[in-house]
Amino acid sequence: MNAYVFPGQGSQFPGMGKDLYDTNPKAREMFEKANVILGFDITKIMFEGTPDELKATKVTQPAIFLHSVAAAACMEDFHPDMVAGHSLGEFSALVAAKVLNFEDALKLVSIRAQAMQKACELNQGTMAACLGIADSTVEDVCNKTEGIVVAANYNCDGQIVISGETDAVNRACEEIKAAGAKRAIVLPVGGAFHSPLMEPARMELAEAIEITSFAKAQCPIYQNVDALPHTCPDEIKANLLKQLTSPVRWTQSVKNMIKDGATSFTEIGPGTVLQGLIKKISE
Repeated sequence: MNAYVFPGQGSQFPGMGKDLYDTNPKAREMFEKANVILGFDITKIMFEGTPDELKATKVTQPAIFLHSVAAAACMEDFHPDMVAGHSLGEFSALVAAKVLNFEDALKLVSIRAQAMQKACELNQGTMAACLGIADSTVEDVCNKTEGIVVAANYNCDGQIVISGETDAVNRACEEIKAAGAKRAIVLPVGGAFHSPLMEPARMELAEAIEITSFAKAQCPIYQNVDALPHTCPDEIKANLLKQLTSPVRWTQSVKNMIKDGATSFTEIGPGTVLQGLIKKISE
C-alpha cells in the first residue's frame, strides 16, 4: 500500500517550487491563484526571497503547503492508499485525500499561520529538541517542571521536541540533560508551537474551520493528535483544531501506517526531513 506524507514548517528553502512553476502549466496556475488568494506575491518570495523572508510564519506555512499540493497535483500516478502530514503538512494531506479543495485549504493555512504568529507575540515561548533519551523521561521532566512546558513533536524514537514558556523550556532542558540526554538544544523558532500557548490561535482557526466545507476522505488520513486513521469530516475537523495545542505524534502515526499495511512512503513537498524520520522509525 502506498502512503504519501507531507512536510511541515522548517522544510522551506529559497527557490522552492520554481522548477514546478517553470515546467508545469497546472502548477503555474495554482501558484498564480495562490498570489490572488493570499493577497501578496508569495511566488516571488519563494523563488527570490532570502531565508529570513521565507522564515516568517505567514509566508512559510502557505509556501510549504503550496509547494506540496502543486507537486502532488503534477504527479501522473497519484493514488494514495493513506496519507499523513507533519503539523502544517496535515493540510496538504487533507487536499491529497480530497477532504478540502486547494483554495479552501490555502485560506485556512493562511489564517492558521497568521493566528499562530499573533499567538507567538501574545504568549512568548520557544521549543527545544531533545535527542537520545526516552520519550517517557522527557514527559516526566515536563510534568515536574514549573511553568508551561510540554512534549510537542514525537519525531522518531529518541528524538522529541518540547515546547512552552521560555524559562520553563530552559529549565526542562537542564533536567533532561542531567537525566542522560545526548543533547537538549533550544531551537531558533518564533514561538511555542503545539503547546497550550497556542490557544488563541486555536480559537481563531475554529471560526474559519466552522464555515469551511469538509468532505469525507477518499483514503484514511492519519492525524497528528491521535496517530489514528480518519475519514469522517467531523472527526477530522475536531482533530485539526486540537492539533494546534497538542503534540504531533509522528512516530506513532508512521508505526500505525506500517501496521495497517503501508509498504512504501513517498514524501511530497520541499526537503526530505520526513524520509529520514520514517527510515529511523521503521528500522
